[in-house]
Amino acid sequence: QVQLVESGGGLVQAGGSLRLSCAASEGTFSRYARGWFRQAPGKEREMVVAVSRSGLSTYYSDSVDARFTISRDNAKNTVYLQMNSLKPEDTAVYYCAARWDYSRGSYYRNEYDYSYWGQGTQVTVSS
Repeated sequence: QVQLVESGGGLVQAGGSLRLSCAASEGTFSRYARGWFRQAPGKEREMVVAVSRSGLSTYYSDSVDARFTISRDNAKNTVYLQMNSLKPEDTAVYYCAARWDYSRGSYYRNEYDYSYWGQGTQVTVSS
């Protein structure tokens, strides 16, 4: 059972930056594809960014493309989400997710493709 723990959320002014981290409890984390989702109040959870287990394939939603960057450090069992040029509409609870994957190059955009979830971290962007 993989446990995921997010950190790095907080309050930031529009135009600012935050870096979220998601640490996994399992040492074979390099075999998991990863994703970040977010859920704003009154809205459905949406995909933000996804990365394959190799780190070579990534997907960014149109709403964050060129502002957010996902990276992973398999040696530390951690994936990061660097968020720049934040906007008030980025305000949400951010969740990291993981799934065991035999494919090295696939990423997954649907939340139902993921087996493991973190508890979420709040990101609030003030105008």
